[in-house]
Amino acid sequence: MRYISVDIPSGISASLEKNVISVKGPKGSVRKELKVHGVEVSLKDSKLEVDGKNIAVINTVKRQVLKMIEGCRDGFSSRMIIRYSHFPIKVSVKGNFFIIDNFGGEKLQRRAGIIGDTKVKISGQELTVEGPSRDDVSQTIANIRQHTKTKKKDSRVFQDGIYLIQ
Repeated sequence: MRYISVDIPSGISASLEKNVISVKGPKGSVRKELKVHGVEVSLKDSKLEVDGKNIAVINTVKRQVLKMIEGCRDGFSSRMIIRYSHFPIKVSVKGNFFIIDNFGGEKLQRRAGIIGDTKVKISGQELTVEGPSRDDVSQTIANIRQHTKTKKKDSRVFQDGIYLIQ
């Protein structure tokens, strides 16, 4: 058996119920179910202990917990930019959806889902996507990109869309 421990810093609280780890901090809370076989996770004092046979799986669990702690302490953020050539793209946030209007002159709205506690801030032609969970921020960005793809057109000519810049 191999053993690795992860220290939980002050200001961050962690709890463990069966295979679900919850981490809370100043930027929010993250909850993740570990679907890993052959690994035992326990929480003692302010340390999370991971036991198992496969060192690769143990390190994967360790990195996931460290990223959860980093997200609750500092948060994750990315910037996107809106680009269009002819039809101005109008964007807004309503509840858990990112609304895209007038994409390529279309009359219908496109709705991209905002996942978890992620927040999307709009300032002119730039978007800031931020939240405590790296997975939720990344999936929200992927949802926005997926809903602004140009289909059946040459992407070298029709470059309208919302792109990740940082």
